[in-house]
Amino acid sequence: MTNRCLGYIVKDQEPLMQPPGGTVQDACRAMWKRRVGAVLVAQNGRLMGIFTGRDAVRTLAEGRDPAHTFLVDVMTSNPDIIAPELTAIDALRAMSDGGYRHLPVVDAGKVVGIVSRGDFKGLELDRLEEEECLWERIC
Repeated sequence: MTNRCLGYIVKDQEPLMQPPGGTVQDACRAMWKRRVGAVLVAQNGRLMGIFTGRDAVRTLAEGRDPAHTFLVDVMTSNPDIIAPELTAIDALRAMSDGGYRHLPVVDAGKVVGIVSRGDFKGLELDRLEEEECLWERIC
């Protein structure tokens, strides 16, 4: 099982979602409680953005008050997404190419989950590394 379908990986997932008017403080508390590294920001079932631990650090570094800063003001808007019928290696490639650690899984406009590097098995990560090494040799 070296290249699982993303739909299988997220099949029982209940992704952490918050409204755009939610505060950074509330999002961080929810992330801590669920032990996840990202919140999907959505309104009326439509994905608007993603808020990650990196965004939280940036928010604090900018001197913003997390209790009075809204997610819509600090989230990454219109993040890249991936379809559930694609595979683990497709998600790993996208995350590697984009330089991010979380990728929302969206089916027909509806959020069905989110994947991060930690969701993938050693063989899937090994395959990505092999591909990257091959590309380095070719180029």
